[in-house]
Amino acid sequence: MELRVSRFPILIRALPVVVVAVLAAALYPPSVQAAPDLRAPASPTKPPAGYRLSGDSVKGIAAGAEKVRSERRRHRRFTSAVYTRGPGRWQVSYFDRDREVAQVRVDDATGAILEQWTGWQVAWTMARGYEGAFGRKLNAPWVWIPLCLIFLVPFFDPRRPFRLLHLDLLVLLAFSASHVFFNRGDIGVSVPLVYPVLVYLLVRLLLAGFRPRARPRGRLVPLVPLTWLAMGLVLLVGFRVALNVTDSNVIDVGYAGVIGADRIADGDALYGPGFSRDVERGDTYGTVNYLAYVPFEQALPWSGAWDDLPAAHGAAIAFDLLTLAGLILLGTRLRAGPAGRELGIALGFAWAAYPYALFALETNSNDSLLGLFTVLAMLALTLAPARSRASAGARGAAIALGTAAKFALLPLAPLFAGGTGEGQRRWPGAVTFAAVAALVLVAAFAPFTPDGGVRELYDRTVEYQASRPSPFSIWGQVESLDWLQGAVKAAVALLALLVAFLPRRRDAVQVAALGAAVVIALQLTMTHWFYLYVVWFAPLALVALMGPWRTGSEEEQQDVGDVSVPADRPAVAA
Repeated sequence: MELRVSRFPILIRALPVVVVAVLAAALYPPSVQAAPDLRAPASPTKPPAGYRLSGDSVKGIAAGAEKVRSERRRHRRFTSAVYTRGPGRWQVSYFDRDREVAQVRVDDATGAILEQWTGWQVAWTMARGYEGAFGRKLNAPWVWIPLCLIFLVPFFDPRRPFRLLHLDLLVLLAFSASHVFFNRGDIGVSVPLVYPVLVYLLVRLLLAGFRPRARPRGRLVPLVPLTWLAMGLVLLVGFRVALNVTDSNVIDVGYAGVIGADRIADGDALYGPGFSRDVERGDTYGTVNYLAYVPFEQALPWSGAWDDLPAAHGAAIAFDLLTLAGLILLGTRLRAGPAGRELGIALGFAWAAYPYALFALETNSNDSLLGLFTVLAMLALTLAPARSRASAGARGAAIALGTAAKFALLPLAPLFAGGTGEGQRRWPGAVTFAAVAALVLVAAFAPFTPDGGVRELYDRTVEYQASRPSPFSIWGQVESLDWLQGAVKAAVALLALLVAFLPRRRDAVQVAALGAAVVIALQLTMTHWFYLYVVWFAPLALVALMGPWRTGSEEEQQDVGDVSVPADRPAVAA
């Protein structure tokens, strides 16, 4: 059957639903509680006003905690400090010199020990497995598992059960195994389980970039009609926005974006001490990150506290929907006509159904912003070869803006500077890319450079992120692996430079594969890795893994005409 009617009107008719949902996010955001205020009691022997227990009695209760008794034997110096922690709650912290090594929380009314923590879980509350701290109801099996199935089903071909796409999509979901242990607070298991998934994706995408297979047999969407897929996409978008409205929370990342936007609007310094009492080092991102929040903070002003933060919700929804729209458009640019429309809707559906894209939306983080800039860079790539100079400049602007947001896209600069290797136009294009990227970076950072100059800017952003300790990587958990981490960093730097030149000629899908591989390789070196970072490479990975497969009209042409179709890669639509 020939595809003659565009399915995009279905998506256009759904826009009012999306707009209403975004407005609802602004008007009815979910409630978020600010961090509790720790206060030392005025007297160790008398209960503070509104409390039943005294500080000394709470210390006595905490001293009997099993983990405290065990930790005490490991330290020559083991001092304690007691605090009230909001109404009806106490906290006792134990120190070895200046380092907190154990923590106990006690209920004032009953004297019961509510929580006790040692090791990494003292300093890192996100390692404790608090229910709903990240992702809220998305973590419930009755939400997560159906989403995984929805992500897989349209692309499953029962006639070819062992086709590679099935494995690729399953591996993209395989972060879930690690995530289960993270939600239980068992990061000793969750962290190692991430690396096999990252390594598979790295190897798979490098092969797709350097040694692409002949176009595989079978359709990308084997059985599901395109109309159904488009309708499913609309429903998924509505579900995602509704879940953000009714259930999501704003983590410190989104909060920092709102604070930075407020400081920019007020003319205050963006970088330096005193950024915020709640998020002291919230100035660790690039200027574009905070600038991206300015329209939302101006429309939905920050109250000055870690409250509902409607601006953070609006920004996260916008980053997510723009990434989705960009993927749909990218599909139409990679292939012309009905084949491009099918590819675009398939890419948009995959993003909308992918649990980790929704995970970023449910936490209202800024991470989808990086995915958006990779999609914009790919769209710029599709301007070549007809408009090579414009393509190079647009690629330079997109990568520079992404770098000026969270720095992680900088390793993609050599790859996108080289583009698709347009023969003699490669070097002029690279020069244009570099010139535009440099101008964008200067324009982004120059107005916000702190009094300490570029050095202070570097120290508060790149240096802080690169040097902070974290248990969320094998490098942070096993300090003796420093030498190996250094070697991997060197290999990643070499890879980032290599893909600027090899392969000498590549199509857009290969560029996407190599770009995703470089970002994954960078993540393998990071001392702090988290599930939110999956969306940094997910758009490129989806393009690389789905792009080679046939879409409806191409498959039908082969079947109807009974002629062989050249095993070329999908070309960029002129």
